[in-house]
Amino acid sequence: QGHGHWVNSMALSTDYATRIGGWDPALQGKVQSADPLTVYNKYKGGGEEFMVSGSDDFTLFLWHPAKSNKPVCRMTGHQQLINQVMFSPNGRKIASASFDKSVKVWDGKTGKFVSTLRGHVRAVYQVSWSADGKLLVSGSSDSTVKIWCMRTFSLLQDLPGHA
Repeated sequence: QGHGHWVNSMALSTDYATRIGGWDPALQGKVQSADPLTVYNKYKGGGEEFMVSGSDDFTLFLWHPAKSNKPVCRMTGHQQLINQVMFSPNGRKIASASFDKSVKVWDGKTGKFVSTLRGHVRAVYQVSWSADGKLLVSGSSDSTVKIWCMRTFSLLQDLPGHA
């Protein structure tokens, strides 16, 4: 009913709203007076909170913790352990970084596979979303940081020299 090995990473679909608190990036630097709960509910999108977990068993699980202790779905496709999982700011997508040198993108509500981002030549350790969810950044032990376009799922920029 769950992972067969260690869980390396977990993320909530509302992590972004929790991280920014009362600061709303949509105001583009203007003085912000929004209540943190208002911002949280905005980024939650009126939907429910989901959780994703990534493991040494090469799988991810999508959970709906408020409803059940059973996973919504098991997500497979990585060929090696998963280092990090992260929801996009609006919770609609999930990115997973793996030792298999890839980043995978998944639907944040259903867990269905969306795309594989290839370009790293060594293990991928980290992923991070831009505030608007249009870009994804990945960091690897190949000493590069890569910036990916989430509209086309293609490489926008390769930033070498991060040894």
